[in-house]
Amino acid sequence: MARILVVDDQQAIRKTLRDILEFEKYTVDEAVDGLDCMVKLKKADYDVVVMDIKMPKMDGMEALERVQMLAPDTPVIMISGHANIDTAVEAVKKGAFDFISKPPDLNRMLITVRNAMDKSSLITDNKTLKVKVSKKKKQEMVGNSKSLTEIKETIELVAPSEARVLVTGSNGTGKELVARYLHDRSPRSSEPLIEVNCAAIPSELIESELFGHEKGAFTGASDKHLGKFQEAHGGTLFLDEVGELTLDMQVKLLRAIQEGEIDPVGSSKPVKVDFRLISATNRNLEEEVREGNFREDLYYRLSVLPLTVPPLRMRREDIPELLRHFVARIAAEEGRSNIKGIERQTIEMLCNFDWPGNIRQLENAVFRAVVLCEGDELTIHEFPQIAAQLDYEMPTVEAPKLDAAIIQPQNIQPLNSSQNVLNLVTGEGDIISLEKAECEIIKFAIEKYNGSMSKIARKLALSKQ
Repeated sequence: MARILVVDDQQAIRKTLRDILEFEKYTVDEAVDGLDCMVKLKKADYDVVVMDIKMPKMDGMEALERVQMLAPDTPVIMISGHANIDTAVEAVKKGAFDFISKPPDLNRMLITVRNAMDKSSLITDNKTLKVKVSKKKKQEMVGNSKSLTEIKETIELVAPSEARVLVTGSNGTGKELVARYLHDRSPRSSEPLIEVNCAAIPSELIESELFGHEKGAFTGASDKHLGKFQEAHGGTLFLDEVGELTLDMQVKLLRAIQEGEIDPVGSSKPVKVDFRLISATNRNLEEEVREGNFREDLYYRLSVLPLTVPPLRMRREDIPELLRHFVARIAAEEGRSNIKGIERQTIEMLCNFDWPGNIRQLENAVFRAVVLCEGDELTIHEFPQIAAQLDYEMPTVEAPKLDAAIIQPQNIQPLNSSQNVLNLVTGEGDIISLEKAECEIIKFAIEKYNGSMSKIARKLALSKQ
């Protein structure tokens, strides 16, 4: 049975939504604010989250960002009594599935929940297929630049060992991909790789999340919980954004590394754990050590083997291969098998872009282009924002040249649906005005392309606005 989490600080709203959703045979849980939402998400999986924006402790926008990191495949429907266009746009940009004003229209709410549920089911099915494929195929790193080749060669050398690895680099460079690549080539590859984003977990929950807790260890601890260290027993633990840990947690992590044991919250007995540790950060930990924000002894424990992943702008020669990889994969996933590739001029343009968001930004741009593409090849028209930033001139369709014989009155027929020709002259035989000619051309294009504004704008070199 589908499970929904309703997050709102107003009890009346929670009760209303619970009643209507339970009437539709959904299982409904409640959370009173964003922090409570994080606790619930750690304990259970939800198909959909319905969440208010204005809440104490942790508001909906901050909670939305954390949900995106903690449960990225869970659709989030945002609701608010202070709705405006800017708020709705911001919520959708941050990953919300939809935005509904308070008091919610219950019919629209149900339709939105059903649509979100459909998306959730598709994602689950897709993940299941990916798991089956991943069992047969090792993780690959796309690209043949000198810097990436050196990283691959280093990983091949160090993978058989138990050496701890610290991966550094800007956001979106693929640090988690390096961790998976290393794990797949290690003797622990048949055991689990447990990934933890330290920045996505509130500081109040991080100790329990990493080390686990006993039943009754704190308010709300109704069951015993195994932490990520125990889940990674025999395998690999990947701590992403390790630089976000507080100094208190750094001490406990140091002990776990040194002693090979952890202390679950509320337990009087330490638990032995066997794991290989890979860490990652976008911070300069040496600088953090100098400023007193990160323990020096922990830094040296983590960085037995440091690996730095350069930003995409420093390995542009990898971009063409990444583009082909993303186009092929995304086209297959989105049912766009008609898309065969990407034109050469567009590849050249994308190679000249700096990609401040690195590989993650490139992948998102390709995804958007594949979804919006109306042809069988991605062109500059599918990347308008990047073209604008690079000041690329968008290709236009050159107007046909008409000679004098063509525009004689006897050769021009009125525009009608069966003939699809342009009426360029008046009834008296004079040439019509440019303004009216534009109207005729647009009417012709609307009829020819069945009202497809994207295609019309492209053919006439116009903005869809």
